Amino acid sequence: MASSKDFLEFVLDGLCELPDITYRAMMGEYVIYYRGKVVAGIYDNRFLVKPTPGVLRIVPNAPMEIPYDGGRPMIMIEDAENRALLRELFDAIYNDLPKKK
Repeated sequence: MASSKDFLEFVLDGLCELPDITYRAMMGEYVIYYRGKVVAGIYDNRFLVKPTPGVLRIVPNAPMEIPYDGGRPMIMIEDAENRALLRELFDAIYNDLPKKK
């Protein structure tokens, strides 16, 4: 099942206060970039973020979901309207990921 453009817009609205948010459509789903790094995605109308150490400290009991067959588990974000939480999560992911080459 492909993700809807409406769900993408809903998630992007929650991310509107973050600088440099971009996305790319891929096979009916969406990959979300923060300041040039892949940090999250929308898969089957589920908003999933990378489970980096910083994120796991912020939301240690968040549900984990498989984004697609063969994919690694990611953290499901159920409160995409909580802009303060999203900023904290995205900053943590960005800082945990290696620098761009």
